[in-house]
Amino acid sequence: MRTFTWPIALLLLGLLFQTVAFAVLNTVVPLWMEQADAAVWETGMVGSFFFLGNLAGTLMAGWLIRRTGFNGSYRCACVLCAVSTLLLMAVSGVAAWSGLRFLTGASCALVWVVVESALLRAGTLKTRGVLLASYMVVYYLGTVLGQLLIGWFPSDMVVVVSEVCGLSVAGMIPLLFARLKSDAGSGELSPRVEIRPLLRRRSVVLGVAGCMISGVVLGTIYCLMPLFLKHQGMSHSSVGYWMALLIAAAILGQWPMGRLSDRYGRAFVMKCQSLLVIAACAGLMARGGLMAPSLVALGLAGFSLYPIAMAWGCEEASRDELVTMNQLLLLSYSVGTLAGPSLTSFLMQRYSDNWMPLVIALVALLYMPVLIVGGPVSYTHLRAHETPE
Repeated sequence: MRTFTWPIALLLLGLLFQTVAFAVLNTVVPLWMEQADAAVWETGMVGSFFFLGNLAGTLMAGWLIRRTGFNGSYRCACVLCAVSTLLLMAVSGVAAWSGLRFLTGASCALVWVVVESALLRAGTLKTRGVLLASYMVVYYLGTVLGQLLIGWFPSDMVVVVSEVCGLSVAGMIPLLFARLKSDAGSGELSPRVEIRPLLRRRSVVLGVAGCMISGVVLGTIYCLMPLFLKHQGMSHSSVGYWMALLIAAAILGQWPMGRLSDRYGRAFVMKCQSLLVIAACAGLMARGGLMAPSLVALGLAGFSLYPIAMAWGCEEASRDELVTMNQLLLLSYSVGTLAGPSLTSFLMQRYSDNWMPLVIALVALLYMPVLIVGGPVSYTHLRAHETPE
């Protein structure tokens, strides 16, 4: 059985286009607000509404997938992204932009749940790691391309909105030629699964905690790192290039971190990642010549926390539980992305920009006791009867 089928390849291609669109918006929206003399807390609030939309999109994803299938849900997400972006030119004000970023965040979460669930259902326990690593590589590659687009093209709102809408349309095209398995509506998709029994499993609790920590780290980076760099005296194009360096390091870290976690255990690797994140944040606060290596270290360690935590949480999940498990893990991730920028933007506004890397370092430090207590997860539960659909 081939790991990468034609439908999976087309799904990842569509994800690439849509991820570029999300990446462009995530960087230019804070910069547009800074140009409009918005306060840091207002920028943080608008960013938080994007992650609040992630939360809402995660909650509604299972319901939508059961009724429209993977393909239909993915198309809905792309259309929602294009429409909410187009409306940015028609309205102004923090409240209006917060609402639109909420809708964009919901579309983003729908894309995540659809792609991750489709890949997990398409693979077996022995191939899911490869599929998930490929998904993260494509996701971060799209994020890098999005940052580079900011440097290559003007950051004028009309130009950026046109780019994003075009990319959202392009993201739907590959799925027109692929029918994902288990994508025929509610009749073939997994039934509703109760969350409470899942939370009794140790691997699920550790995965949920890891995804929440990852959400705080990545939410703060996506929402406030452009502003942190801009306050160092950088131009818009320079911010895009530094963000591209950060995400490029994230791409390079996916496969090595994933393979190390398979070989030495997820708890051990996540401890090392947490320590590397703390060291990177110390370098960011020191500034000077440590900026580049600190961003590379943060990309290598911080961005690979989520896939390892997600794999950890899904270790004991059956095929029928995968969509619900995916929702639960994304829900915890979304809570982290909502809390991180909200708290950090307040501290940056009241005290100094150094609170951005400091919050990330403190959160990584707080995760260490959880990893120590949790310990390694046994792999004896792997289900030999699972085969790809």
